[in-house]
Amino acid sequence: MIIGITYDLRKDYLSQGFGKEETAEFDRIETVNAIDDALRSLGFKTVRIGCMMNLLARLNAGERWDLVFNIAEGIYGAGRESQVPALLDAFHIPYTFSDPVVLGLSLNKGLTKRVVRDLGVPTPDFYVVENIEDIKNVNISFPLFAKPIAEGTSKGINSFSFINDETTLEAVCSNLLERFVQPVIVEEFLPGREFTVGILGTGPSARTIGVLEVILLEKAEGNAYSYLNKSNYWGKVDYRLADDKEARLASEMALKVWRGLGCRDGGRMDFRCDAKGMPNFIEVNPLAGLDPELSDLIILARKKGIEYKELISLIVASALERVKSTPQVQPPAFTLPLSHTANPINVPLQMQV
Repeated sequence: MIIGITYDLRKDYLSQGFGKEETAEFDRIETVNAIDDALRSLGFKTVRIGCMMNLLARLNAGERWDLVFNIAEGIYGAGRESQVPALLDAFHIPYTFSDPVVLGLSLNKGLTKRVVRDLGVPTPDFYVVENIEDIKNVNISFPLFAKPIAEGTSKGINSFSFINDETTLEAVCSNLLERFVQPVIVEEFLPGREFTVGILGTGPSARTIGVLEVILLEKAEGNAYSYLNKSNYWGKVDYRLADDKEARLASEMALKVWRGLGCRDGGRMDFRCDAKGMPNFIEVNPLAGLDPELSDLIILARKKGIEYKELISLIVASALERVKSTPQVQPPAFTLPLSHTANPINVPLQMQV
């Protein structure tokens, strides 16, 4: 079996002139190497495809794969994480992780929280600030917490995200609106414990693999599991396995949300407890990072005795099980109708393969 690997390599975007913050979600070459090595050690043949533009060019050239291991985040638009899965769907090529609808929904934290609330899972009160004028309409009691509505890897989150008054609220929201050119989600700040729940599988077969408590140490940036804390966690963050009443309740809620949203194969979900100890849904990551050193899901799996190769194997097994149970449709026998130009695909980013 041949497995293609789609990804966005951070150093490629940096070399194209993108900034460090813009590329924070993209992968190190060590992550791509680790996934590739794990797949090969499991007996698969692999092809490194790279970013969405590379995928588009290779599909147009007639290449196909039995499965694609997708960790591509995309860089433009509210549906950036959906672009690779949507393209693969169009060519009837199966892939790991969630489909375009789930990835598009989950990237928008406000829309996700509305669906989660409908599933009966508690989530902090929130307001979506679309523009400067919206700030005066935020009617949630302080303290508050603000972050970009469609970013991951804690981008846009720092000690200033914790807000105690209207002046700070306006300043923080104005800054985020300008920096990220997208709405800001402002939500009630919960003072309790913070958990991330790891999940493997799809639908009835989905299961939680454990709950990791995130504890900020004295040297950490305060009041937030920020990008700074997450990207350099040594000495700043303590990760502990949790299995008490609050953690088990978070685990149950996570599985309910995972199935309710239709997430697939593997990922993680974040919860924070209120003053009474009730876990509240914060956000879901159905395209979780797989950095062998830095990613929360990998740290959690390792603490539960699941090594990297085994985790990759379980993700692929879940995807292949879905493929087996899906009615097979004849894939389209065509290339993209762009051959009228000498260079049929104008790829703005030529990424390494």
